Amino acid sequence: MSPAPTVRDAAFDVLRRFGATTVFANPGSTEIALLTDLPDDLEFVLALHEGSVVGMATGWALANDRPAVAILHTTAGLGNAVGALATARVNRAPLVVLVGQQDRRHLALEPFLTGNRLDDLARPAPVWIAEPPRPQDVPGALARAWHEAREHRGPALVIVPMDDWAEPAGVDEPLPAPAKLVRATAAEPAVLAELAEFLGTASNPVLVAGAGADDAESWRGLTALAGKLACPVWQEAFGARAGFPQDHPQFAGHLPAGREELRKALSGHDAVLSVGAPVFRQYPREPGQFTEPGTRIAVVTDDPNEAHRSPVDLAVLARPSAVCGPLAELIPAREAGSERIGRTVELPGAPEPGAPLAPEYVFGLLARQLPKDAVVVEESPSSRPLLHALVPAREPLGFLSAAMGGLGFGVPAAIGLRMGGLKRPVVAVIGDGSSLYSIQALWSAAHYGVGVLVIVLANGGYAIMDKLAARHGERTAAGGKAPWPGFDEVSVSGLAKSLGCPARRAETYEELESVLNEVLPTLAARTEPLVLEVAVTA
Repeated sequence: MSPAPTVRDAAFDVLRRFGATTVFANPGSTEIALLTDLPDDLEFVLALHEGSVVGMATGWALANDRPAVAILHTTAGLGNAVGALATARVNRAPLVVLVGQQDRRHLALEPFLTGNRLDDLARPAPVWIAEPPRPQDVPGALARAWHEAREHRGPALVIVPMDDWAEPAGVDEPLPAPAKLVRATAAEPAVLAELAEFLGTASNPVLVAGAGADDAESWRGLTALAGKLACPVWQEAFGARAGFPQDHPQFAGHLPAGREELRKALSGHDAVLSVGAPVFRQYPREPGQFTEPGTRIAVVTDDPNEAHRSPVDLAVLARPSAVCGPLAELIPAREAGSERIGRTVELPGAPEPGAPLAPEYVFGLLARQLPKDAVVVEESPSSRPLLHALVPAREPLGFLSAAMGGLGFGVPAAIGLRMGGLKRPVVAVIGDGSSLYSIQALWSAAHYGVGVLVIVLANGGYAIMDKLAARHGERTAAGGKAPWPGFDEVSVSGLAKSLGCPARRAETYEELESVLNEVLPTLAARTEPLVLEVAVTA
């Protein structure tokens, strides 16, 4: 007779039912019973830090548009990953996260490695947390976590004591979750009519696109809507993904992050429709209203939190992909004015011989040489505005960054995108300071043969922090002296090589151009990562 199925067996069956193929982990002792002799149909991916575990799973989930599975080790592992979980939530990445716990049978004695109140440690990052009351409830909790992660687009946590896996499964118990969940995506005619009236009664409307509209259907719908309205389209400030083709003639650029400049950008428009973006993402805080008096604002988003906190005249809670195309069909075409409504991009040429490299020269080369379907993963805060200005996202998922703003996302997310089966060139543009938050992820890229190009802009310090300190000094007349030192001694290419990842360093424009000419044409098919450290001015 075959042995009776265990909770572990049933849990793996649940993961298979929903199509899980890969688990990302940095294992600890409380996960040994789960992971030892892992079934051959589940691939185990090792990361050297829990932040990279969640970052890689986030990239994988975004590449596949379905949940990824991550495993964390009780308090220490979950604590290390909380920032990455918060980023995953704001990036709308569906994750099923298993968190190990000490043996249930002596938890009351708080033995070594007890995860004390793990649910509180994780909050508020997860969209859902479960601590199954019995071992037999673990498979059902996993099934529900899959739906919660998918529906609410964020990490769903299941906390499992280490002895639960060997317990007999509740084979006669119904699984407390649907085998399949289908979400209706059709927009109601009455809602479309109200949005059509909102836009139709405006004399000078404008569109704002955000990360929530970053899919092919939303891009098609928004492009058609912009064409009908003959209006400019802005990208939300600090958008983690591009909601509109940024090489389109009606693309106006990225909205300013402060209210004063935002009012100027939207001046003259009497109706603003924000699609897939909150109204409005800002930093730093400035007084006043978002728009000038008399401007009406509406938002279309499938994120209830975005809808609930947006100070608008009309909020529509629906998938942008279900709204934009049908709405465009209802809108009568407007006659385009004589003024250009999009932006003009002038790429910098090569610097003078012997002149130091600045980030704009790096981005100018990327803009000229990147394939149209390339994915740029950004984590270079001091040069992000330049990247936005010079390197457009030309296809859905053409741009990705950490929506939460914390560092350590870029390198593992880029790796996770390619591990998720994305057959597109992936280039991570990372500051040298940012790279140090998740440098361990390069080992995983090298070990698993993940062909990403990581361009590290090395200026030997925290350039964005230096800028902020200087601005603070200007405002307060205090001098703006930063107390932190630079770190010119750090060699990111050297660190990469020590982790088994191939790396090169470019100090001149010619060296940079040579490497890009060599690598970019074959990047989509590349099976080996490369770190390209570029010495740039701050």
